[in-house]
Amino acid sequence: MNTSAGHFELVVVGAGSGGFGAALAAARLGCSVLLLEKGDSLGGTAGRGGVNNWEPGVGGTGIPFDLYKRLKQVPDAVGIYSFGRHFAWQGPEVEPKFPGGELVIDRTRRYVDSLRRFGAPPLPLAERFRRQHWHGVPYEPEAYSAEMARLLSETGQCTVRLGTCFTDAKAHAGRLEALELDGGNVVTADFFVDATADLHVARAVQCRTTLGQEARTLYNEPSAPVMPTDRLNGATLIYRVSRREHAGIDPLPSGIPSQCWWSETFPVAAFTQYPNGDYNVNALPVMAGREAHDLGYAAARAECERRILAHWHHVQTVYPEFQRYRMTWVAPGFGVREGPRLVGRYVLTEHDLISGITRQAHPDIIALADHARDTHGADTGRAGTGEVSEPYGIPFRCLLPNEVENLAVACRGASFSSIAASSCRLSRTMMQLGQAAGTAIAIAKREKLRALHSVPSERLRADLQRQHVELSWPRPPELIEYLSAE
Repeated sequence: MNTSAGHFELVVVGAGSGGFGAALAAARLGCSVLLLEKGDSLGGTAGRGGVNNWEPGVGGTGIPFDLYKRLKQVPDAVGIYSFGRHFAWQGPEVEPKFPGGELVIDRTRRYVDSLRRFGAPPLPLAERFRRQHWHGVPYEPEAYSAEMARLLSETGQCTVRLGTCFTDAKAHAGRLEALELDGGNVVTADFFVDATADLHVARAVQCRTTLGQEARTLYNEPSAPVMPTDRLNGATLIYRVSRREHAGIDPLPSGIPSQCWWSETFPVAAFTQYPNGDYNVNALPVMAGREAHDLGYAAARAECERRILAHWHHVQTVYPEFQRYRMTWVAPGFGVREGPRLVGRYVLTEHDLISGITRQAHPDIIALADHARDTHGADTGRAGTGEVSEPYGIPFRCLLPNEVENLAVACRGASFSSIAASSCRLSRTMMQLGQAAGTAIAIAKREKLRALHSVPSERLRADLQRQHVELSWPRPPELIEYLSAE
């Protein structure tokens, strides 16, 4: 390792949802923070990846709500959606049926309406429930990244370096000591957070990780396959369409077939309305997760771009209303839902999802979630997958590797089984994992603790609750009152 680039109390690698949450929480609590991001903007999959929408779900009450309030101050930057049309709810007289599901801006709804998902019946019977309870938060990605940057800057404690990767890591005696950055500079820190999509930091220091679906016998998960598989949650390249004055069909570039070549039929899509009336189009999925992994990021993205051009051509051809729209943007980032996962001090499994918060006995729950077991093409085919019956908690130990005492993992690659990861991978949940990691590091610094697993659970939870993080269900009245004051 070469020239020193400085010492920080915390270095966060990856500025997606988890990395942002960790950096902001720690900086707000007085830690000196360096946030490294290889891309050209903040937000990760929720920004440049095109997933410009927070799906309904509990949690989302700490830093996510802070970010939402900032976005509300920017004209047409954020809204709340309700369900519009859905192909499963249209009667036989409707033909052709809508090419998926439609989520439309609903100005009668508030942020607190977006904070529940659990309890829905199966899809064909779920229309009334979903219209009543499922409301998400679509936003403009550029405003999203810009407000993230402003929040970090306002702390006066966080240095952000975009377009920066680390190339090597130095660990000794169970502690990560330094990272070498591209260009040869070295940064040291007391604590580190890995918020990268592929666990680059954790794997560089030999933390145990896994990839694919575990065998049922490993955790006795009822929905797991009998034998382990290499299946991964599906990948998507998201695009945006905008209204135009005259109807027409966008021409297909040379060499792209008009028929679906990777599946029997074109996938259905989520059409989510932006505040300005454009649609975010997320075909579900465009590519199997394992195919994307094996092709590699660049090749998979290039192939998915061909597929979404064909998908959009199909939509315009079959559904004439979309001839009044044109494709105006393709997400610069590729939407990968699953990669390697940490095998940490505790592995969240399907049993946690089934038990729910009322039957979990973890003393260190630092976030709640209630998203479905949602594998996007990597299903095991066994009964039991789908919606959860109540919120469940995620323990702090899921962020902690066994091998390194001053490292936390705050991203979709935390210590989850494949089934559990398919549920708790959403942006607001990841942001709250980051908020917990950053808060724990601030406590460790304040109490002069060298190991993150030494942070007292009751102190961490108390600090998070003071930051308005939801840690119990039903939702306390005082939290409802706080969230209602937008």
